[in-house]
Amino acid sequence: MQLIGNIIWIILIGWESALVWLVAGLVCCITVIGIPIGLQCFKFAKLSLVPFGQQIVDRGGATSMIANIIWFILCGLWLGLGYLAAGVVFCISIIGIPFGLQCFKLMQLSFIPFGKDVISTN
Repeated sequence: MQLIGNIIWIILIGWESALVWLVAGLVCCITVIGIPIGLQCFKFAKLSLVPFGQQIVDRGGATSMIANIIWFILCGLWLGLGYLAAGVVFCISIIGIPFGLQCFKLMQLSFIPFGKDVISTN
């Protein structure tokens, strides 16, 4: 089921989202200061390409809390609201509910990405 879900996800929204995150990560990694943000973008790219079978785990800390506050103010709020809107649209139909749940997973990571790891549940 995960394979079918990931294939449909890639066709609908995954490849576009992953490509945008990959380019954003490469741009951020040009400067030394932007490397932590670029690494978070790469995390988003991986998860947004194949979200089914992936889980977000918290490994937090004080440093990640400060970085998350800065991230939330600069771009996390808008990213999270975008994924929230997409999740609500997907959840309108019964067939779209699994895809809406994946949007909500991406929303959680977009609000507070620092201190989070994406692991495979396979």
